[in-house]
Amino acid sequence: MEDYRKIVESGALKFTIPAATLYLALAASVTWAGMKEPYKASELPLGLEASEYKIPKDNPMTKDKIELGRALYFDVRLSANNRISCATCHAPEIGFTDGQPVSQGINRQQGGRSAPTVINRAFSAVQFWDGRAGSLEEQAKGPLTNPIEMGMPSNYAVVEKLKSIKGYRKWFEKVFKKEVNIDDFAKAVAAFERTVLSGNSPYDRYIAGDKNAMTASQVRGLKLFEGKARCATCHSGFNFTDEDYHNLGVGWDSGSADLGRYMVTKDSDDMGAFKTPTLRDVSNTAPYMHDGSDATLEQVVEFYNKGGIKNPSLDPLMEPLNLSAAEVKNLAAFMKALDGEGWRNISPPERFPE
Repeated sequence: MEDYRKIVESGALKFTIPAATLYLALAASVTWAGMKEPYKASELPLGLEASEYKIPKDNPMTKDKIELGRALYFDVRLSANNRISCATCHAPEIGFTDGQPVSQGINRQQGGRSAPTVINRAFSAVQFWDGRAGSLEEQAKGPLTNPIEMGMPSNYAVVEKLKSIKGYRKWFEKVFKKEVNIDDFAKAVAAFERTVLSGNSPYDRYIAGDKNAMTASQVRGLKLFEGKARCATCHSGFNFTDEDYHNLGVGWDSGSADLGRYMVTKDSDDMGAFKTPTLRDVSNTAPYMHDGSDATLEQVVEFYNKGGIKNPSLDPLMEPLNLSAAEVKNLAAFMKALDGEGWRNISPPERFPE
């Protein structure tokens, strides 16, 4: 990682690409400048598992595709009013979220859920809080035509708008060997999103043997996380999520609870259940819960500490934890040790296609 930083800081690399993408390429002992073969990540930032890095066979990663996806991700022209892009609700400067309880789309309309982070979504197949999209490719299409998000009237309208921009017509032809279409749009955006990674956190370095990487409070918090607080029951594995759905009772005291996963499956067992989010870089993605109802990590821990909010479908795992004030503080401190590297220098292109 240090060699990577030296190369970047020396100015030896003149092209503009996301830092996470560059790190993966260097780790695989290739450089973008001469790269022609499909992208392969033979090594990821410390703490991430290459075997779980999901690259579909029909959407291999290449330099040009990732860069096309980056341009599309940040381009506000893909909305009906030319003001909203993917990055509006998933902004790199605030952990690829928008910092709001619920997202605001076209004409200042508000959605009903908090924008989940893009960070490390490459390690999951299904997307959205309720898992209604089976892949990043499928997810990338959804906001385009949502009337309260980007507001385009149809996928056809999106394609026609992209075709009206000569630079995009040429770029799609170069990458996909055919004219602009909605499926290739989704493939490009998904390829870019798979470079938004977080690893090499203080926790990862601590586990790897650097016992000075975490503070004493964070070490105490880790023990709580894996023990008394039972956080690791659901926030499990290298990405701190079981990729499953749970009813915590969020919003059930409001009189109008979001039914979550049930609206996708129509299975009564999924009533009010939402996907377990990754905790990597969680300190950068406030507010928390699917409705953004908790402003701080300490508030989240207190919510769990009281056993959530009772309702007929409350997950049986939700029980009072009996944590002391000091334990709440230590647990929140530990979660801040999951702040990693790889995504922080990703930014919009200096120029967009014309």
